Amino acid sequence: MDLNILWFWIVGFLFIGYFVLDGFDFGVGIALPFIGKDDTDRRILINTIGPIWDLNETWVIVAGACLFAAYPEWYGTIFAGAYLALFVILLALIVRGVSFEYRHQGKGEQWTRWFDWMIFWGSAIPALLWGAAFANIVRGMPMEQMTAGGIDTTGELLFNFNYTGTFFDLLNPYALLGGLTTLALFFYHGLVFITRKTDGELRDRARQAATYVGLAVAVLAIAFLGWTVVAYYSVPTLIFALLAVVAFVGSWLVNLKGMDGWAFGLAVVTVIGAVAALYSTLFFSHGGEHLLMKNLTEGGLDMTIYNGAASDKTLGIMSWAFLVIMPFVLAYQAWSFWVFSKRLRRVDFERKVDAVEVEHEPATA
Repeated sequence: MDLNILWFWIVGFLFIGYFVLDGFDFGVGIALPFIGKDDTDRRILINTIGPIWDLNETWVIVAGACLFAAYPEWYGTIFAGAYLALFVILLALIVRGVSFEYRHQGKGEQWTRWFDWMIFWGSAIPALLWGAAFANIVRGMPMEQMTAGGIDTTGELLFNFNYTGTFFDLLNPYALLGGLTTLALFFYHGLVFITRKTDGELRDRARQAATYVGLAVAVLAIAFLGWTVVAYYSVPTLIFALLAVVAFVGSWLVNLKGMDGWAFGLAVVTVIGAVAALYSTLFFSHGGEHLLMKNLTEGGLDMTIYNGAASDKTLGIMSWAFLVIMPFVLAYQAWSFWVFSKRLRRVDFERKVDAVEVEHEPATA
């Protein structure tokens, strides 16, 4: 098997897993100020992802590490071109994680509300910027290349690539539309996750909000995926885009009927289809060159899965490590979801508050 092709799809699998898992985490954080009417509601919302959010977030670390090891030129060029956006994503993720831990440490409504808004922005900003970043990868970036010496597996010279554009080159209409699409999609993904994890009025508010947010997702997704299919057409891209659209329509309809598990499951398929449509565009379109990134510089060399990859020996070692470790990761992820699958009820949180107040009530004569 061609290891370069294998690792292209392994990296894609890891990023798809990250967007599926951390996507609903982002959605819950975005929903916090909109459907959390009081502190108890917001505590319930945070606890829907409390046991699993950090495990979900580790997928981006693994994906980034594999990207660095398998395709160092791709990794370096992306970070050189989008370093400010990626730095903001990293900062937002740190702020969100800190807020989860410190929200309950202080006293007073102002303290908790301050951290609630930090959770919101720490979720909304990455949801927006990840979509813009992947859209720019599909669209391509201006690069220059220099001969690095050595020969790749196809017998061609190896090159080093350097980003030559500016930050504002990344703020193109296609990328901005991609960012708005992922922002709305992750918001919807989080809302249907909330309906799966809560009950009572909070569950009803989440379902109603998902109905309205779903309309925005439909408009944005059709526009963005339609643009992608037309501009970068390939049969797999079209199939994955249609899968995302059909799954989303199904999720929206069963959400109206209160079928929470089906709504969330189809939302997962929607995210998988949408990200796979973008990712497969690199491999199957652009003349079938199996690109990592198209060079927008006139006459410039495109970065492919061969001239942007690590050595065959490196890819071989990584393949064995992935084969051994990944089954344990998936098993632990599945076990975590099973253990924490119970719905969260408001009455249980109110009882905890009452117990704390009784415990700290001053003694009277």
